[in-house]
Amino acid sequence: MNPFLSQKFRFYSFISMALLVFVHGYNLNERYLQPWSLVNEPMSFTTFTEYFFANGIFRFRIPMLFAISGYLFALHDDKPFGQRIRKRVRTLLLPYALWSIIGLLIAVLLTQFDVTREVIYKTHLQPFDKNFAQYKPMDWLAALAWPTSYQLWFLRCLFMYNLLYPLLVKGVNRIPIILFIFFTLLWIVTLGVVFLEGEGLLFFTLGIWLCKKKKNIEETPKWLNLPLFTIIFILTATVKTWLSFYFKDINTGTFFLFSVLHKITIFTGLIVVWFGCNRMVHFFMNKKWFVHLSAFSFIIYALHVPLVTYLIDPFFQLIYPLPFY
Repeated sequence: MNPFLSQKFRFYSFISMALLVFVHGYNLNERYLQPWSLVNEPMSFTTFTEYFFANGIFRFRIPMLFAISGYLFALHDDKPFGQRIRKRVRTLLLPYALWSIIGLLIAVLLTQFDVTREVIYKTHLQPFDKNFAQYKPMDWLAALAWPTSYQLWFLRCLFMYNLLYPLLVKGVNRIPIILFIFFTLLWIVTLGVVFLEGEGLLFFTLGIWLCKKKKNIEETPKWLNLPLFTIIFILTATVKTWLSFYFKDINTGTFFLFSVLHKITIFTGLIVVWFGCNRMVHFFMNKKWFVHLSAFSFIIYALHVPLVTYLIDPFFQLIYPLPFY
């Protein structure tokens, strides 16, 4: 692999993890933003900005991570598939289980104290909206399968895509157009079945295709009009954010409108960020402090939820008396 491409992969892996903290750190009344989520509160500079970034500009991250993962997995086809899956059990499933348990233990521990118990239950992160004292054995298992640290769904889905790799690479080689049309439709409607979610399948497969077709993804293609894509990226995120305050109810029409605007924002953002920030990648990846910092990507990803989620309400209650808090 070209050294600069390796640098880009590491740079964007870290940036995607760091921005995830901001994506999950908004203080809107709607505490879990979907692509079609509406903001049923007055528009202000802060509420607009929070939605604009958390549910717009920064949403390129997870698709980028899936695309990088697909590319890297396809890059090592010289190794036996079984061997690579066994490695994924160690690097994906075991961390998924471990950090699910850690997140759950943090929640259980904080519910033991009067001062934090109400905060924990108000976040509704625990499955079934029950107090932990009411949990039965199956509830504890469900709390690990759908963990309190909900960001771990990425590891779960990535492992499933790795298992499907032989089928995906055959589809990429034999029926790429049909495959990508189907996966794009799944992506637009955000359709998922149990542990197989359509949100990342398109981009994981795109990474496979880029690798297998030996596409040059290091430098900006000559045909790409970056200023135009940048305008579409920012404008679409702005319009979607404004509409989220304008509409009061979700119906079929608004669901598809918001879904399409959301996906356009993600797609254009992915292209703009990947091809438009090469100078930034060169600059930061030549700084020893940044390279050192990038080694903490996973711990930021694994630990920021539930901690950020639990801290938001107490923090704002603490500074509420201050002007412009």
